[in-house]
Amino acid sequence: MELEPVIGFEVHTELKTNTKVWCGCPTTFGAPVNTQTCPVCLGMPGSLPVLNERAFDISLQVATALNCEIPPETDFDRKNYYYPDLPKNYQISQQYRPLGREGWLDIDLGEKGTKRIGIDNIHLEEDAGKNIHPDGATHVDYSLIDLNRAGTPLLEIVSKPEIRTKPEAEAYMKGMKALLEYLDASDCKMEEGRLRFELNISLRPKGGTELGQKVEIKNLNSISVVMKCIDHEIERQTEVLEEGGIVEGETRLWDEVKQVTRSMRKKETSFDYRYFPDPDLVTMTVSEERKRNIANSLPELPLAKRARFVEQYGIPDYDAGVLTASLQMAEYFEAAILAHNNAKALSNWMMTEMIRRLNEMGEDASAADFPVRPQALAELVRLIDDNTITGKIAKKVYPLMVETGKMPAVIVEEQGLKPIDDSAMEPIVQKVLDENPKMVEDIKAGKMKAIGGLMGQVMRATGGKANPQTVQSLIKKLCGVE
Repeated sequence: MELEPVIGFEVHTELKTNTKVWCGCPTTFGAPVNTQTCPVCLGMPGSLPVLNERAFDISLQVATALNCEIPPETDFDRKNYYYPDLPKNYQISQQYRPLGREGWLDIDLGEKGTKRIGIDNIHLEEDAGKNIHPDGATHVDYSLIDLNRAGTPLLEIVSKPEIRTKPEAEAYMKGMKALLEYLDASDCKMEEGRLRFELNISLRPKGGTELGQKVEIKNLNSISVVMKCIDHEIERQTEVLEEGGIVEGETRLWDEVKQVTRSMRKKETSFDYRYFPDPDLVTMTVSEERKRNIANSLPELPLAKRARFVEQYGIPDYDAGVLTASLQMAEYFEAAILAHNNAKALSNWMMTEMIRRLNEMGEDASAADFPVRPQALAELVRLIDDNTITGKIAKKVYPLMVETGKMPAVIVEEQGLKPIDDSAMEPIVQKVLDENPKMVEDIKAGKMKAIGGLMGQVMRATGGKANPQTVQSLIKKLCGVE
């Protein structure tokens, strides 16, 4: 029996606010432990929360961008559980009347077009603190707690179980990350825990309609790790089912060392959390005017920007999709094209050399931090277009731009990479012709393909410094076939 995965996601993203969601403590990453706390985020008796309105507005923006129904009233509830990093022993969240329901995200599947993935709900809650386990310490049976992160505004976006393949899962995660970045809702730095995925996955007979038993894998802060989890869970659950077993509903964690998921605990239900309305917080109303203002404040989103890039710059849809997959990449491209208007050449360099190096730098690497600035790339393309350097020389210059951050014209000068003057080219071409009489005869006989072989030899002889058009013209001239 052929099985198919059924995948859904809970996306948790820390919102880009200066202060926490229920108090005025800062949200600066990397501050000394337990220095960004107060009686409210420490859960001290008698302290009362006050909602950060900026966090609420950002949440409404995300809900609007994801086409959610935003109710006129929304409430906050207490989610009760007992972990050391949760100082109140409950988390202020939203269960019964979240701020957004029944939305969708259209994901890009390349040649297969787009697919609409439903959003079940969006709700605003607070993040927990952080457990610190002494690294390498011997005879230690304790952990430490840093509550700097406790109370940071955390938006949870719950998808419907409508993802069926790994490419769809990857497209959903990348699409959601891009949307949050475009909205400036979060910086989405996964290595800092600003964006985390919880994967829900089950198997069922292919083409079936009933859902299998869901397994949840929590706190995944890397898209590549999520993809590994999907592979492992499909393999693990398939083995269980084929042997006549039953997949247990549980929460699992990813073991990076063993490259497997492992059981953490049996899956809780909403009943286990004993949700009830938070008595310290009032109902929030969302007027129609506020909804309109939020909708009008939305920036140009990825799919709209992609369509504009195709129309405005005349690049292929595929190129536009790659360039708009992140806001930083799209802004880099437009800054470069302002400096030199050759959209396709700029796109080619970005989609090959730049993206390859960004991938080597890690998943959180951003075009905003790339050592080659847009104006430098534009200058490199202009040097090629002006026949100041050849494409082969440009390939030598670009790595030095990445390494040093210098402008290409400076590198060309320092490295002696200026093209050979046209007047000095004829003796070099003649020498190559003299060494290849058979190819010369072929050209004279009308076999023009031989020109390519001779051009290659000339380019090698000049270290790529010769202008290809000049070389081709000289070969024809000296062979008498001009």
